[in-house]
Amino acid sequence: MTHRYAIKALLGASIALALSLSAHAATPQGPSGTRFDISSLAPGGHYDRFIVTYRDGSTERSNHAALLQNVGAAISRAGLDRATAAGGRGAGVQAAYQRKLATGADLVHTSRKLDTSEAATLIRQIAADPAVAFVAPDVMLHRVRDIQAPASLAPNTFTPSDTYYPFYQWDLKAPDGTITYFGDANHGGTRVNDAWDLSDGKGVIIAVLDTGITRHVDVNTGLADQGYDFITDAFVSGRATDDRVPGGWDLGDWTTTEPWLSACTNENNPPEASSWHGTHVASTAGAEITDNAQGMAGIAFHARVLPVRVLGHCGGYTSDIADAIVWAAGGKVDGVPRNRHPAQVINLSLGGEGRCNPSDVTAKAVAKANSLGAVVVVSAGNSGDDAAKYTPAGCPGVITVAATGITSQRAFYSNWGHAVEIAAPGGGVYQDDDPNTGVISYDGFIWQALNNGDTTPVPEGTTYGGFAGTSQAAPHVTGTVALMQSARKELCLPLLKPKQVLKLLQKTAYTPMIRPEGKYSIGAGIVDSAAAVEAAVDFDPHK
Repeated sequence: MTHRYAIKALLGASIALALSLSAHAATPQGPSGTRFDISSLAPGGHYDRFIVTYRDGSTERSNHAALLQNVGAAISRAGLDRATAAGGRGAGVQAAYQRKLATGADLVHTSRKLDTSEAATLIRQIAADPAVAFVAPDVMLHRVRDIQAPASLAPNTFTPSDTYYPFYQWDLKAPDGTITYFGDANHGGTRVNDAWDLSDGKGVIIAVLDTGITRHVDVNTGLADQGYDFITDAFVSGRATDDRVPGGWDLGDWTTTEPWLSACTNENNPPEASSWHGTHVASTAGAEITDNAQGMAGIAFHARVLPVRVLGHCGGYTSDIADAIVWAAGGKVDGVPRNRHPAQVINLSLGGEGRCNPSDVTAKAVAKANSLGAVVVVSAGNSGDDAAKYTPAGCPGVITVAATGITSQRAFYSNWGHAVEIAAPGGGVYQDDDPNTGVISYDGFIWQALNNGDTTPVPEGTTYGGFAGTSQAAPHVTGTVALMQSARKELCLPLLKPKQVLKLLQKTAYTPMIRPEGKYSIGAGIVDSAAAVEAAVDFDPHK
C-alpha cells in the first residue's frame, strides 16, 4: 500500500517517505511427501498458469505433445474438461504449452482462470502422474508495498561529500548511539562508513531483480541497457507484446488507471502511482553515485548494478522471476541472449505467500545461481509473520534478511523465524521503534533516489524518498556482500562461495541492543559491513 505526501527537503528537492508493508495469508501446504505444493493458493484467488517439472528421462520432459496429453488427462480427471451447468464455474478447460523454464520445468496455461478449489484439484491430478516430479501454480510475487508517513520535514573514516548523507543515512554509520539529525540515538547502523576504508565494490556486478531502474541525476545506470525485461505478459509489463526485451528500465508499475485499477487493487491494496521501487533498492545496494557532493550515498558505490525487470503492474510471475535469477547469474535461458555481465550477488526485494522447498522452481533457480557463484539475498517479508511461510524468503540457498530500526529493534512489520539468516536496517519508522506511540520518527526511514514521474518515468529524476521495509534491509546485505567480494578481488584472492559468504556475515554480525524475544528470531544479528569485509579479506578456506 502506498500513500504519497509531498514534503520539502534540502536544496528544494521533493522527497517522499514510505513504509513497506505486505500482508499475505498462506494456505496449507500439500501433505508431506507429495509432489505438489498448493500453499501459495489464496482464498478467492484465480489461476491459469502452472509450473510442471517432469522427471529426467520421461517422455514428457522433452515432448510437448505428450506433456499436453497428460495434462489434458489430469484436467479430465479433475472434471474440468466440460462446461458446468448453469450457475456453475465456467467453460470446459483446455491446456496450452507456454515455454521451457531455465530450471527444466515447463509452463502450462489453461484456457480460463480456475478458482482456488479448481486449481488445487488440477494440481493434485497433475501430480498423480508418475512422470511428474513436482507441480505448483505460477503465482505473482510482489514488491514490498510502501506506505508513507505524514508530511512535514525540513531537512574518523571516509566521509562522503553527498549533501544528505550526514542528515539522513544513519543506516550506513556506526551503531554508536550518536544522536542523529532528528534527535534519535543510532544503535542500529551497519558501519558501512568504516567498510569504505577497505572496499568500494569495484569489480563486482550486483543484479537487482525488481521493477527496473530509472534515470536519475545521482544514480549510475550504466548497465541498464545490458539488463533485461523478463516480464512475459503484456498486461503486467505495460508493453505492446508478451515478448521479453533487452534493457532493465522501469516503465512504471502504477495501478491508478483502468484496466489495472480493477485487476490489481482491492480494499487492502488501493490504487497506487508507480513506486520506482527498483531505483530505490538499487541505489541502496550501490547504484547511488557517492562522494559527488549531491544527494545520497550508496553502499558498494563502485560496483556495477545490473537492473533486471521482473515486476510490473500487479507484480511478477514466479516463472519469470525464476528465469531471471538464472540469467542474472550467467545461466542459459531459452530465447534470451546470455548475460554478458554475470552477477556475483543478486538482490530480490520481493515476495509472496507460499512455502518454498527444494523442488520449487524458485529454489531450483537459486541453486543454479549458487552453483554459478552468485550469492542470492532476499527480503524476509513484511507481514510480521514466520518467514518460512513466504517465498523466496523460505527457499534454501538464499540469505534471508529481516528489518531493524534505528534502535536496533526488529521492525514491527518484519517477518522473523528460523528462515531468517541475518538482519539489516529497514526502518523502524515510529519513535523508539514502537508502533504503539503512533509518533513518526523521520530518522527511521531508509533514504534513496526516486523518479519524479507519477505513473511513467520522467527523463531524469531528481527526487529522493525515505522508504522502510525488508525491501530496504536486503540491499544493505547485498551491498555488503559486494564490498566483501570486491576486497578479495583487489587482493587477487578467489571469490567467496555463497555458503562462505553467509558464514562470515553471520560470524561478524552484532547483537542488537534490543534483542528479539522468543520465536521472533532475526538470525545471527545485524550486519556489520566493516567487520564482514575484514573477515572476507582474512578468510582462508584451508584453515
